[in-house]
Amino acid sequence: MPKRVDHTERRTEIADALLRVAARRGLHAVGMRDVAAEADVSLRLVQYYFETKEKLLIHGLQHLAERFGERVTARLRAAGRHPGPRAMIEAMLMAALPTDEESRTFHLVYTSYAVLSVTDQVLAAQPFIKNPDAAEGALVELLRQAEESDLIGPGVDARLEAVSLLAMSAGLGTSILVGQRSPEEAATVLNRHLDRIFRGDLADAGTRTRE
Repeated sequence: MPKRVDHTERRTEIADALLRVAARRGLHAVGMRDVAAEADVSLRLVQYYFETKEKLLIHGLQHLAERFGERVTARLRAAGRHPGPRAMIEAMLMAALPTDEESRTFHLVYTSYAVLSVTDQVLAAQPFIKNPDAAEGALVELLRQAEESDLIGPGVDARLEAVSLLAMSAGLGTSILVGQRSPEEAATVLNRHLDRIFRGDLADAGTRTRE
């Protein structure tokens, strides 16, 4: 009997190949033939699954977001059974910093998608800011939970702080990529900002009371 093909797995393998090539050469320089060679499949097979480069890029963006979500989930699990708001915020922000090959690929390729969407009509037509908006909403909710639990100082604007934290994380990620600063320095900056928002030892009170 012929071997049964798992089409979802094959599409994932091709998307992973796209991200690897894009991380090495830049997304703008990636062609379908390059992706086929990286995935060790024929060009015709890549075209069978995605038809055009634009469809491949769109699927790659979705796959990239899914991989980032898995990375955040892993960090949250490592934070303990009941992580408090600060631990959850820290997990989200640190997951985006390019501290290893996986996170470096995410930051580099996601930034490339953002730049391409400015001039590429197909990418521009996608809900490109949906995921950043979702991240902002999640941070706002966590900060409001911290406020209700009296874990943050008075007068903190949850939405403005969420925007600031995301912008800071993105900027720090780029500074790591270009060698301006180390991952440790970037993490120190983020933690210093969180120290300013949260009220010292009370930041983890929500975690301790539930454990």
